[in-house]
Order: sequence, then structure tokens, then C-alpha cells
Amino acid sequence: FPLANVCVVKVDGTPYLCKADEVGEICVNSGATGMAYFGLLGITKNVFEAIPVTAAGVPVSDQPFTRTGLLGFVGPDYLVFVVGKLDGLMTVSGRRHNADDVVATALAVEPMKFVYRGRIAVFSVTVLHDDRIVLVAEQRPDASEEDSFQWMSRVLQAIDSIHQVGIYCLALVPANTLPKAPLGGIHISETKQRFLEGALHPCNVLMCPHTCVTNLPKPRQKQPDVGPASMIVGNLVAGKRIAQASGRDVTQLEDNDQARKFLYLADVLQWRAQTTPDHSLFLLLNSKGTVAGTASCIQLHKRAERVAVALMEKGRLNVGDHVALVYPPGVDLIATFYGCLYAGCVPITVRPPHPQNLATTLPTVKMIVEVSKSACILTTQAIMKLLKSKEAATAVDIKTWPTILDTDDMPKKKLATIFRPMSPDMLAYLDFSVSTTGILAGVKMSHAATSALCRSIKLQCELYPSRQIAICLDPYCGLGFALWCLCSVYSGHQSILVPPLELESNVSLWLSAVSQYKVRVTFCSYSVMEMCTKGLGTQTDTLRMKGVNLSCVRTCMVVAEERPRITLTQSFSKLFKDLGLSARAVSTTFGCRVNVAICLQGTAGPDPTTVYVDMRALRHDRVRLVERGSPHSLPLMESGKILPGVKVIIAHTETKGPLGDSHLGEIWVSSPHNATGYYTVYGEEALHADHFTARLSFGDTQTIWARTGYLGFLRRTELTDASGERHDALYVVGSLDETLELRGMRYHPIDIETSVIRAHKSIAECAVFTWTNLLVVVVELEGSEQEALDLVALVTNVVLEEHYLIVGVVVIVDPGVIPINSRGEKQRMHLRDGFLADQLDPIYVAYNM
Repeated sequence: FPLANVCVVKVDGTPYLCKADEVGEICVNSGATGMAYFGLLGITKNVFEAIPVTAAGVPVSDQPFTRTGLLGFVGPDYLVFVVGKLDGLMTVSGRRHNADDVVATALAVEPMKFVYRGRIAVFSVTVLHDDRIVLVAEQRPDASEEDSFQWMSRVLQAIDSIHQVGIYCLALVPANTLPKAPLGGIHISETKQRFLEGALHPCNVLMCPHTCVTNLPKPRQKQPDVGPASMIVGNLVAGKRIAQASGRDVTQLEDNDQARKFLYLADVLQWRAQTTPDHSLFLLLNSKGTVAGTASCIQLHKRAERVAVALMEKGRLNVGDHVALVYPPGVDLIATFYGCLYAGCVPITVRPPHPQNLATTLPTVKMIVEVSKSACILTTQAIMKLLKSKEAATAVDIKTWPTILDTDDMPKKKLATIFRPMSPDMLAYLDFSVSTTGILAGVKMSHAATSALCRSIKLQCELYPSRQIAICLDPYCGLGFALWCLCSVYSGHQSILVPPLELESNVSLWLSAVSQYKVRVTFCSYSVMEMCTKGLGTQTDTLRMKGVNLSCVRTCMVVAEERPRITLTQSFSKLFKDLGLSARAVSTTFGCRVNVAICLQGTAGPDPTTVYVDMRALRHDRVRLVERGSPHSLPLMESGKILPGVKVIIAHTETKGPLGDSHLGEIWVSSPHNATGYYTVYGEEALHADHFTARLSFGDTQTIWARTGYLGFLRRTELTDASGERHDALYVVGSLDETLELRGMRYHPIDIETSVIRAHKSIAECAVFTWTNLLVVVVELEGSEQEALDLVALVTNVVLEEHYLIVGVVVIVDPGVIPINSRGEKQRMHLRDGFLADQLDPIYVAYNM
């Protein structure tokens, strides 16, 4: 070009001149170039006023040069060679690659005609501190699935051998669907934007994070553990106190004489039937909100007597025999429980099978009946028919059921003598529950533990005969069972029973009942809270018109055996604030198999506190407290207050030594209402022998503790509790059984799942598990199926970015596929079994390479 000067400068930073054999950005100085971008001063200065300098920093010319945005070099005879565009430059692991070159390689792959009109877009996205190459191609309308995968694998090989770079994601889209640029080419930045937003809708996708991502942090090497004695000395030197905390002292709170009188629940019921026969203990509501059943002290006592007579006469049972109670949530369940105690039998409450889903629910019933060695089943006529039906025979062997008695029409007979246990250490009942890892565990509850549990809850919630509480929980195990069947008889308060199943036909049932009966204390489960949040989100105005008012509620407790779900409890509080629900009312409880009630907010004491911990430190089993909103911070809410009579300590998972304040370890508990042991653990007997009789390896080696199997920490707060002492808060991080050991670190599934759910608006639910060292992520797609493949890259990106993990398999399924138990917990092991047995019927499965 006459009268023009051309030079080549380095791409980054100061425009130094390139050496003769270096590729750089071509700059032109000529009277014929543009002068400025209209109104854009910054970019103008950078593009139109570049001053190229020599290595010594001396300007080449007093005239400014214009940057062309083209890459090239000056060859022999002053010929200018252009090799590509600056905006197609990708820097992967410190090496530069040109998008146009990669496109050219992909177009040269056989069959050449596979790509529709040669339309390919190549760009890079930043994931985990490096550029990753994404290649998107339009495929011809007649291409088959087989053609696509063959072409994709050939392209990967070609780019790898020619450019020595891995492709992070290769996506194929239908013909004519990529956004077009004004001149007819592909609009690259718009394509990239769609890819990142999950709006590209590919019809085929292949991710290769295993081969591309080479900058993962090194796997954690386990250090040889410091002995417990050194840790104690270390804590003492650092001025750290041992992490130990206890609830209020029961003996000081209450007259012990009464506690002795109330040692056996059967005695308490008889005493109430004599002293306050007509006092109403239970109100059962149906889905319309009307009372479907009631029981006063005398009615419950008489029904229990009739059950005891039937057990002895019809069932011919002996003292100590085990009896399975298979009832829907209601008063029958409670009456038969006390009937068993009156007859000296040991009751086991069992959730009835679901008539529409016998294949999956009946085997669990059968298993509990067998494992608990039940000599008899008590149930209703309807369920009895179901247990013996033809449909049942296809799911289980119905000939092996023990005696089945229905309690619908029992003769009105008086019991000659009511059984009285020889000692409070005798077995009162068995509590069976299936853990989220699929283990069926039954724990033994003695009479002493049963009355201690009721007493502790009574003191924490200030329960008296004049009080009313509302319960929307399943009554089959854990704290739900205790609140439904035991506490009212012990404390004399009236329980308003709301079966969670009824909420399926009337979502507002529980909250309307709380408002109607002006309840101060209420209990629910996470699944109930979720149903209310999702189902009543738009109906708060309608409820207010109907007169629903929740200002009466002092405490609403979510019964849980997991880390508190802050997002759910907060959105519930926020949503129902309009109906008068106090922001301070909602809290959670914590219990597990070894002790069903360790923490419970109750009516007194400071509000639950929230702390923020560094998620990265948590993976190394360390607690690092950080400020709210700092990167990688995870909010943890305290799980209510430690119950009266309960002592908690944090122990090192391996050395079993005591840990200091704010250190992560296993939560151990000592309390008069600890269960006395497993009756049976179906599937893992040997592992659990020491769960109930653990001792610390150092320090206080005398106390016998039960190991909860949960990780957590204790932290002394600035608040004062009811006794005037500084309050110790217990934070539950998660179940040890659920954790995933990956790359030497410990991950809690819920943290990975939370990141994944945030990745795209169409992800309704997510669950993760491992399969032969691969991380499998199952996501429920709530949206059109064409969005399914968009999720693969987004899920892979977010898990890499936030957790430094490579996802092995992404499974996209329909809503409702991830199994959830009655407590609202994900059954990840059932899901894993379903995945391995190929029963999930997925929309798409992506195996990342």
C-alpha cells in the first residue's frame, strides 16, 4: 500500500516490535486508516493511537499506528502474511492456538460433508483458571447418531495430533441453528454466550474434562496423624478448650419423685385415666381440616386394654414377644402401642405398604417384620386384606407372614392384670428406620430411655396438660414417633395430629390448623416445609383472606437427621412472614439412630446462630470460620439447643481423642435417653458394634458415649443460655456414611448438589454418588427436553470450578426420579442401584472422557 508503514507487535501488554520470525498483531500507519471510534475514547486510544517501541523502549516512529486485529508476520521482500484474527486467539496452558486453524483441521476430517455448509464455531471459555476449547458444529440434517460419534472422535484425534491440544467440549447442533453474523458467517460471541447460558440446545455433546483439565490441585496426601495426647497438649498451649457441651441438668429442673412415678409410660396412662379421664390427649385431622379421630385419657386406656386382651387371647402371645404395628398415621397406632405395653409385648411401628406401589413398599414392611422377629402383626382390616392379596404375592412370599390380627372390631373386655416390667432397663419398644445409605437399622429403647426422652422434651418445650402442640410428621421412627405416640401421654398436653399424606390433597392443612388452634409449638419435616413453600407460594393473600394467622407460633421445629437446610427454612420464614410468622420462630432439631433427640430449640434460650465456614477447609476436615459472602463460604445453622440431660463431645474420627472448640470431628453423645444398642443392623452388623459403647482414647476415658456417625463442631458463642452460662452451639455438617472420598478429600454430597442446582434454571433437583471412582451427577430436568444436553457442560463446569472435581457421568432424568424418603432426604444409594441396574429411564446419559 503506497505511503503506508506496517509493523508487527507483541499481542500482550506494551506494543514491543516482534522479531522477524515471530507472529504478532499487524499495525498500520497510513493516512487512509480511520481515526477514532465515535464517542469511545478508551478503545480509540488503544486501537488508533498505538506507539510501537523497540526492545529498548524507544518509539519506532513519531506517528501513531492503528492496530488491525489481524495476526501475522512480515516475510521476505516486505510481504505481509496474515495467519488469523486476534479475537480467535486462545491461550491454553500457556500455549496459543488460533480458532481458524482448529476450524480448518475439523473441516478436513472425513466425512468432509458431515458438517452442514462448513459451519463450525470454535471459542474458549475459562474454567478453573485456564482457557478450555469448545467446538460447536452444525450437522447435516440426514446425519445419524452413529455418524456423529464417529466424526466427533475423529475430530478429537485430529486436533490432538496436529495442534497438541485437547478439546474440552464438542457439541453438535441441528443445521441452521447457530446465530448468524451480518455477513453470513457464524456469530461467535453470541454462540459462546448461548453455550454459557445453557441455551445452545445441542443434539449431541461430548465432554473431555479428564483429558483436558491438567491443572487440578494435587490430591490431598493423608499426613500421619498426630496422636490424641499431643492434640490435647497442643490445644492447652493454644488456650483452646475441649469441645464439650451439655443441656440443662435434669435433676435440678424437676422433682425427681415425679420422674420415678413416671418411669413407665403404661403407668402414666393409667394414672391419667384415673385422675383426668376426660382430658383430651389427641385430635386427628383429615384433609378437610375436620376432626377425624380423638382420644381422651380414659378412651386411650380402654382401647389399649382391648388390644392387650386380643394379643393374649387371639394372638396367644407371651411377655416379651415382638409385635409389628402396621397402621396409617392415626389414633389406632397410638392405642395399639399402649396395648402392647399393657400386655408386656414389644411394639414396632411400621409404615403400611402403598396400595399403588406394592412392589417397592411391601418388601420393606416384610423386611422389618422379619428382622425385628415379630411374632404377630396388628393392623386394620383393609391393610390385612392388602397383605394377603394376589398383588402382594407378586412382591413377597405372603405365606410366611406371622399371625395377622385386625383391631377394627375388638370385644370390649377388661384386662385382668396390666403388665409391669421387672426393671426400667427392660426393652420398651424397637425403633426401625432405613438410613439414606439404604441400611435398615433397628434400635432398642428401654423403659428408662423412653421416659427420659419424654421428660427431656417436656422440659425443653415446657409441655403441660394445658398446652396444645401441632405435629405434621410421620409417626414411624425417631423423634416423629416419640412426639406422635409418647409425649402427650407423658406430659398430658394435647397433640393435634396432621398426617403429612393429607397435605397432598390440601397443602394449607397444617398451617390452617396451627392458626385455627392458635398453636404455640409445632413440628414438621423438611418435605412438609417444602410442600408448603412450593404449593402456597402464590396463595398467601388467599390464606390471609381466610383468616390464617401464624403470629401465635413461638417455635416451629423441623425434625431432621441432617445438616439444617438454611435456604429452605429461610424461604419458608420469608414467605409466611406475611401471615404473621415471626422471623425467629423456625429452627431445626437434630437426632440420629443412637439418640433420636440430641438438639431441639424449645421455647427458652437464645435464637439459633449461623456461622460461615470455608468449604475448601471442610474438605480437609478443618473448620475455618470466614465472613459472610466471602468466596467458598458455606452457611451453617446451629441445630437447636442441646436437650436437658444430654452431653455432647467432638471426637477425632480416627484417633478417637477429644477435639478443641471449633474443630471438626464426629459428634458423640451421652444421655439417659440414648438407645441401648442396635437390635439388628441389616447388612452391616460388624461395623456398628462400638457405636453405643465408645470411650475417648485420652482425657475423660471413663464416660461411655454413643457415636452418632455425624461430623460437626461445637463453638462457644457470646450468647448466654437459660442457666446464665455462655451458650455452646452445635453445628452439624453431615453424615459420615454419606460423604464421598475423592482425590484424598472428604466431600458432602449436598454441597456439590447445591452448586449443580444453581447452574441452570431448569435443574429441579440433583443427587450425586460415586461409581468406581467416578463422580456421577443425576439431574432432574424441569423444562423442555431440548435443554437436556445444555446441562452437561454447565454441570461439568460448575463442579470443576467450585469443587475441583471432574464429573465422570452426567445423567439427565425426568422430575421425580430421585427417590426421597419421608423425612425429605435423598435416597442416594437407591438411586445408585437404579442407575447400575439401568432402571432410571434417563433422557440422556453423558460419559465424560
